[in-house]
Amino acid sequence: MAVISFLTTVLFENGALRELAGQLQTLGIIRPMIATDRGIVSAGLMERLSDAIGTIPDSHLFIETPPNPTEAAVDAAVHQYREAGCDGIVAFGGGSPIDLAKAVALKATHEGDLFHYAASRGGMERITSAVAPVIAVPTTSGTGSEVGRAAVIVMSDGWKRAIISPHLVPKAAICDPLLTLGLPAAVTAGTGMDAIAHCVETLLSPRINPPAEAIALDGLARAAAFIETACEDGANIDARWQMMMASLEGGLAFQKGLGAVHALSHALGTLQAPILHHGTLNAVLLPAVLRYNAPSAGGKYGRIRQALGLGAHEDIARWFAALNRRLNLPLSLRDMSVPRSVLPHMARMALADVSTQTNPRPVTEADFLSMLEESFEPPHNS
Repeated sequence: MAVISFLTTVLFENGALRELAGQLQTLGIIRPMIATDRGIVSAGLMERLSDAIGTIPDSHLFIETPPNPTEAAVDAAVHQYREAGCDGIVAFGGGSPIDLAKAVALKATHEGDLFHYAASRGGMERITSAVAPVIAVPTTSGTGSEVGRAAVIVMSDGWKRAIISPHLVPKAAICDPLLTLGLPAAVTAGTGMDAIAHCVETLLSPRINPPAEAIALDGLARAAAFIETACEDGANIDARWQMMMASLEGGLAFQKGLGAVHALSHALGTLQAPILHHGTLNAVLLPAVLRYNAPSAGGKYGRIRQALGLGAHEDIARWFAALNRRLNLPLSLRDMSVPRSVLPHMARMALADVSTQTNPRPVTEADFLSMLEESFEPPHNS
């Protein structure tokens, strides 16, 4: 049976941040915690948020979200949430603050450790509608977490696990492309490739959801058409609008499931050194995974070629590798300073990741290791 659900309220417009106060009132949130990170603070974006909703007490502001959110950070935020008597959360930033906010909303209202609610442990059934309300305000265009039902957290055991439930979908998403104006080119490229990876992997997932596939193809076409402009001209409002819409579409679509790219990037995201950017990892891993999945893609690679404006026989893995070059992204895991010695452990972690379940071609630990080796040192003609 195909179960199809798109239930998120999205306010999408240049200047949509002005709608945040009204959404707080609609949801009955009087004392919101603001979940964000130090990058948002240093960029001066908190002033924009204060203009929209008024003065934010320090006791309601959590800025210690790590680049890959951890269970320890969630615990610290939950403590602050309870001490301040908060009754909801505004997630303000990229995917890390939004994922952290979802986990805080869960743990503040449910007993037990986060591990108890991990999807790989059957945790979805334990998550109830008691989850605290979250309003997501993305400031990057990539993760789609503002409309997703998952929070991906590095647990205390060092494994990155997905917590998944329809109750974790933010009650509202405020998507204001103006918040992304001036983002550095490297951030724009890495987050944009995250959106592209979502669209590609959703399309390839074997689950049946034609509406999600249509959304994914539209998002892929938008991102492919505008990502280079957004990187070259950070003030191009149309490109920023299109990239935020592509990110949103990727998030709506990936409810259909992801695949080996995300299984591997989730594993690599647990490394403490170097700290790796999730979207950039997806960009580096995508060509090798596309080559691996080709025998099981059926006609879907043709649909990808059409969305990218490619000829019927063009190599899409090579096309994405060339796009990475044009975006000045790393071309290999070696370029990202990943030690080769960790690859076998990363393969084992990827095999246990929930995204592996929806890869179009079955994957073994040895297959994952092969893809990692290829991504560590790609072929010269890739």
